Amino acid sequence: MPVKILMVCLGNICRSPLAEGLLASKLPKDQFLVDSAGTGNWHVGSCPDERSIEVARRNGLDISHQRGRQFKTSDFDNFDYIYVMDASNLRNVQNMARNEQERDKVKLILDELFPGENMDVPDPYFGLHDGFNSVYRMLDEATGNIADKLKANHP
Repeated sequence: MPVKILMVCLGNICRSPLAEGLLASKLPKDQFLVDSAGTGNWHVGSCPDERSIEVARRNGLDISHQRGRQFKTSDFDNFDYIYVMDASNLRNVQNMARNEQERDKVKLILDELFPGENMDVPDPYFGLHDGFNSVYRMLDEATGNIADKLKANHP
């Protein structure tokens, strides 16, 4: 049974699709399953934002097949690790947890780069294209650290 990792942001069209694509590209597909979701329901069924698709494509990733979905309580049952993009996502997801074990599954993704600093991946949705490039670089580095840990802990 594969190890399952979920990436979560607000709308599931900008940050978490990039994080999903990046992490999945760094892990063996037969051992790990990576998915993404949003805390909000505005983009359920939608493709990732064109700017996310474009920055991913420029870096050799195709995330165009992904479709937005909303985080649900059953995700705690279905995923071993849950990474969120910012403090608001962290609060929203942890508030849905039914117990401490579920709360403990939820981590800020940038804690992989800056442990204990509670840093957010900025939401690039309302910004310029440069914001997507910056988010991509952050997530590329963070998912590299996550992939290394996962491969070490689940050989």
